[in-house]
Amino acid sequence: MTTGQGTENREYVRRALEIAVHVGLLILLATACLEILKPFLPLLAWGIIIAIAIYPRFSKLVKMMGGRDTLAAAVTTLILLAVLITPVVLMGGTLVEAVQTLAARLKAGTSIIPPPPERIAGWPIIGGPLSEAWSLASTNLTSALKLYGPHLTPVIPGVLSASAGVGLEVVQWVLSVLVAGALLAGADAGAEFSHRLANRLFGEKGPEFEKLAGSTIRSVTNGIIGVAMIQTVVAGLGFLIFGLPGAGLWAILFLVSAVLQIGIVVLLPAVIYMFAIASTTKAILFAAWCAVVGLMDNVLKPLLLGRGVAVPIAVVFLGAIGGFVSLGIIGLFVGAIVLSVGYKLFLAWVEQPAEAAAE
Repeated sequence: MTTGQGTENREYVRRALEIAVHVGLLILLATACLEILKPFLPLLAWGIIIAIAIYPRFSKLVKMMGGRDTLAAAVTTLILLAVLITPVVLMGGTLVEAVQTLAARLKAGTSIIPPPPERIAGWPIIGGPLSEAWSLASTNLTSALKLYGPHLTPVIPGVLSASAGVGLEVVQWVLSVLVAGALLAGADAGAEFSHRLANRLFGEKGPEFEKLAGSTIRSVTNGIIGVAMIQTVVAGLGFLIFGLPGAGLWAILFLVSAVLQIGIVVLLPAVIYMFAIASTTKAILFAAWCAVVGLMDNVLKPLLLGRGVAVPIAVVFLGAIGGFVSLGIIGLFVGAIVLSVGYKLFLAWVEQPAEAAAE
């Protein structure tokens, strides 16, 4: 008995060590793969999200083209690239214009910052300090920088870092669109892999969880990000039509704030700035335009989000902030969607035992 138990114990130890080695090697391999793919994970994730979000429309396009999915994927990719490149070109144009204006003022020896309009001083509360600071910057920029420089110093590194990363963000967006196009071209194979993965992870509940994840992705993409992009297009047109300086940069800032559900944070300063530099009639019309932009989500969200899976705004906000801090601009969208999917799957998993017990 003792000898048999000792042999059995040694066998258990041997198997335990063997399993530990196998698990350790598997973890090491998975870690190495993730480390290698780490630079590409954001654009791969965004590409997958784009493909899932537009798949229903892509399916209709495939039917219109007689089942030629590769051609439909190419057309979809070109449309997405056009939608992406247009605002980038507009932003680049405003940046070039701003640099040219600055260079011309420096060459002519004139003030870089124009003097403030007289009516600003009459504004309540902020009029006096704003007019004083603006006048100082207009007449003596060096003194203004010495006076207000300590307050701006902590912000400058972040602004420079964000500016330097704009080019990389654009490249990531383009690559994500190309990834989405490739996934759409092989949609059948991708769907089969998705089914197998869901069944492997969640067993018999795999199809249900897979459907929930897809519905959540489309819901957040259309109802939150889609609405934010539509608002940004309309706001950007207003910025260009009314001649707001740096319209492209204002549009980018508004897109970020709209995803975070705080678009008023950008629209309000833009309106104040327009009242400062333009005529009263023009500024009032611009304010009315911004009011329409701010109220658009009340109409668009019920249309685009009504049939989707409801996700608390707090979850979207936290996901967008966390994604932005971790991954940059592209993380603003990826973070909101990934956290929303995780939230819905977690709720479904928590509710599962109760449903099973009821049966």
